[in-house]
Amino acid sequence: MITRLVFLTTIAVFSQWVSATEANRPNILHVFTDDQSYRTLSCYPGAYAYANTPNIDRLAENGVMFTQAFTGAKCVPSRASTLTGRLQHNVTDACTRYWAQDFREQGYTTGMIGKWHWGKGTEMHQHGAAWDWSVVWDHGQKHEHTTYYWGQSVNINGGDPVKLEGYSTDRYSDYTVQFINEQSDSGKPWYFWLCFGAVHGPYTPAERHIDGYKDGASTPIPKDIFGPRPGKPKHMNEWTKWKKQDGMPMYKDRSFDSWVKQYNEAVSAIDEGIGRIFKALEDSGQLDNTIIIFTSDQGFAWGDHGLRDKRYPYDAALRNPLIVYAPNHFVQGEICDLPVNGPDIIRTIHSLANVKPGIPLDGRDFTTLLKEPAHDKSWTDEPMIQTYTCSIYDNTEIEQAIREKNWKALTFDNSPAWIMLHTGRYKYTRYLAEDCIEELYDLRSDPEELNNLAVRKDFRKKLEMLRLQTITAFRNKGAGYVDILPEPKLIP
Repeated sequence: MITRLVFLTTIAVFSQWVSATEANRPNILHVFTDDQSYRTLSCYPGAYAYANTPNIDRLAENGVMFTQAFTGAKCVPSRASTLTGRLQHNVTDACTRYWAQDFREQGYTTGMIGKWHWGKGTEMHQHGAAWDWSVVWDHGQKHEHTTYYWGQSVNINGGDPVKLEGYSTDRYSDYTVQFINEQSDSGKPWYFWLCFGAVHGPYTPAERHIDGYKDGASTPIPKDIFGPRPGKPKHMNEWTKWKKQDGMPMYKDRSFDSWVKQYNEAVSAIDEGIGRIFKALEDSGQLDNTIIIFTSDQGFAWGDHGLRDKRYPYDAALRNPLIVYAPNHFVQGEICDLPVNGPDIIRTIHSLANVKPGIPLDGRDFTTLLKEPAHDKSWTDEPMIQTYTCSIYDNTEIEQAIREKNWKALTFDNSPAWIMLHTGRYKYTRYLAEDCIEELYDLRSDPEELNNLAVRKDFRKKLEMLRLQTITAFRNKGAGYVDILPEPKLIP
């Protein structure tokens, strides 16, 4: 009888604990911008001098700001990775069950708004399976790839396309505020994925922000915007997307400075939207129990290494902002310099929400970094890895292209596909190509990645160690193709 009483009491206490835990599960607002470099945010070290983002800065001042975040390498694979929690080589056409479905099945209301750039058609959006609430701009549909800022058509809750009137960044913010207000009395936690189309080209600012930075200080021109770049692989030695006119870089008869300032002006509406959304959370009484994650699909290089692009394996092209605002849960105003990738973000979201993954995830939970951003040395025991294999995702297809020496399928612009390992201090890159040198940079002494240590004899042991570490790390994540890569070119 006593045993039965103890058992029943234990069950009752456990049930009360579960109910309390469920009631306190946080809302998660996942802001996902497009092509946004960390340098566009005034809170970041290395930001453009004229950048002014007070609302996003407030998230950093009261949260944790990551200085080495690498969500992805390009719009499509980054979104595929975010929807599935997997590295690019593990994303296949069969990955049609998104982890958001597990959130729905485990008590969350899920919603998303904005750019959809993974597969085409409403069946890929998975309204009703992954999302309870959705406003989708399907970038892959006819004509929609040109409507980043004006004239979009959207599918609302899985319905037929309707016109989204107004400036898209503002309208996404409107809908997000609507979603937040609708959830205020629901009694359920929610996850919301806000996918701004900004600040992707054509970098169109809202009318109220045009020329907002015109009188700002001149944008510094990267040292290696024009070649030659001794020590870099052949495909990068002379490559540039800029024309030289009177010694100055130009693109489409406009100056480097004017392009970068226009790009930053288009960020202003994002910042204003974050301010409005923050106020909606505050006014509805949901702010204290909402974790805000602000990030982008990848960064964007303006001039560095001759680029005007993402995709390339350099920090200027890849590094994106990552800010986690959760003052009632974690530390405030801290900076984390340890490297994280896109799948890490997704694994951490599961941990924050106490949701058990129903599909395989490739990332690591960085919740400990939100508690001790500068002190968790164990994080680098497993290195951060990333890859870009162009439009090929399936590991088997990558292997086939390598065996057939179909290098065209593994090339974008002038560059081969690549795999990369980032330890926090050193970054190693190997290309999926024949007769191509590797790249190795000491980011502490050379943050601009100008001096390739892979061509130096005194770094040969370090190079060999990181090469092996990279192959092992990718093999452990299911990338069988690393065992059949062509041998890298070595400088005698």
